[in-house]
Amino acid sequence: MSELLFSIFIFTLAAFVGFEVISKVPPTLHTPLMSGSNAISGITLIGSLLIAGRQESPLLTLLGVAAVAFATINVVGGFLVTDRMLRMFRSQRRGDAHGGAH
Repeated sequence: MSELLFSIFIFTLAAFVGFEVISKVPPTLHTPLMSGSNAISGITLIGSLLIAGRQESPLLTLLGVAAVAFATINVVGGFLVTDRMLRMFRSQRRGDAHGGAH
């Protein structure tokens, strides 16, 4: 039981520290920060797949499946934001050469 309490304490502490760090980032840096966090989310996705696949207890399986869903949303969203950011830096001439697509 003490291991569970310690894990909840670490999770809560990480949530507060993460919120404080992210809230101090200027809005112009949010997009590059999110695109850089895709690698970390990929690691989270692999870890959550391992936990969900263990099937040690129904609670761990449920938490693992939830972690897989949230990590997948984060990875896909990060790639979409990165793609959108990169499209902003394409030259207009290159877009016109491909049928006017931006």
